[in-house]
Amino acid sequence: MSVGYITRNIVNAIKPKVQGEAERHALRAIRRATRGHFSLSRFIFIVAIVFLFLPILVLVVYSFNEAAGMHWTGFSLRWYKQMFATRELWRAFGNSVIIAVSSAAAATAIGTIGAIGVNWYRFKLRTYTQAISFLPMILPEIIIGVSLLVFFSSLNIPLGLLTIFIAHTTFNIPFVFLMVMARLDEFDFSIIEAAHDLGANEMQTLLRVTVPVCMPGIVAGVLTAITLSLEDFVITFFVAGPGSSTLPIFIFSAITRRGGVTPVISALSVVMIAGTIILCLALRKFIKYIATN
Repeated sequence: MSVGYITRNIVNAIKPKVQGEAERHALRAIRRATRGHFSLSRFIFIVAIVFLFLPILVLVVYSFNEAAGMHWTGFSLRWYKQMFATRELWRAFGNSVIIAVSSAAAATAIGTIGAIGVNWYRFKLRTYTQAISFLPMILPEIIIGVSLLVFFSSLNIPLGLLTIFIAHTTFNIPFVFLMVMARLDEFDFSIIEAAHDLGANEMQTLLRVTVPVCMPGIVAGVLTAITLSLEDFVITFFVAGPGSSTLPIFIFSAITRRGGVTPVISALSVVMIAGTIILCLALRKFIKYIATN
């Protein structure tokens, strides 16, 4: 056996091998699997999950408590029965749903048309229009609430569901505008030119080409607007009138009257959490069904 042969084998043994991308990912996965169970990233993830969901778990547990305090006295459904028997609560919930759906529809229509117009056409104030449209997202909600209250008072508009609808539509428009604009930034405008070449007019192109392409952004805008409307308190507090309270206003009033979170509010929170989870799962299955068909 020659010295050159031995030297060549030693060099080949210590020379780093060239690995493909798939091989590197496989080796990395094997090292992760064979590594010890403890890692800093896993520990931080567990701490974050516990920090986020432990208060919700405590809320769920004590909503079934027989007593009104934090001392556990036994399992009971009395607070759920009292919740379903409270007419003011469901009236406020109905107002919240009506305002959320109607304001989200109006904000989506205005925001979508505005985004398409700003993205489609070129005019002098285009840049300023985009900047001004984002102001309601930047300004604190208390400033928007006070401004709208002064505006309604100067026009002698009585505070009620109409003013809440206008206020929610106003601060929801920028969110819809932003999401539709993000979708339009990825839009291939050669499709519009092809539609025009095939004889489609501007309205047909808008309804049959542009809007369907923007549909993911429009759906995201609708869902975001409904969520923001349902949970808004600050702006609604300034523009709500007698007999037009929404669910956040009702919860705030119940807490201030009793000096703390009542078990009825805890039961309501559990019902809303369960409803949100069911709605998200249903939407997920619906989106999968639409995608596969």
